[in-house]
Amino acid sequence: QVHLVESGGGLVQAGGSLRLSCAASGTIFSIFRMSWYRQAPGTQRDLVATVTSTGVTNYADSVKGRFTISRDNAKNTVYLEMKSLKPEDTAVYYCNIDANGGSYRGLYWGQGTQVTVSS
Repeated sequence: QVHLVESGGGLVQAGGSLRLSCAASGTIFSIFRMSWYRQAPGTQRDLVATVTSTGVTNYADSVKGRFTISRDNAKNTVYLEMKSLKPEDTAVYYCNIDANGGSYRGLYWGQGTQVTVSS
């Protein structure tokens, strides 16, 4: 079983910064892609950024140049550095990993962390 614990969300003024973390624990044989999604009220969950096992990153157009995704493979942790935050970045942010957890190879989700950007 793989568990994801997110942290780092909160309330910040527009133009500010936050850093999200997501640590994976449990029975983990390997982690492939690690991603962050977000979901605002009344909307679908959208991909924000992803990083492959080899460090290749990809971003949604809306966050390019402002957000940076990174991972620490030794700690099974993925980060999302968010700068120049805008009110439209307000959402619940979810960590997602594609991992081999022993009995199951597939996608795992965190519980979500709220990010609120005030204008």
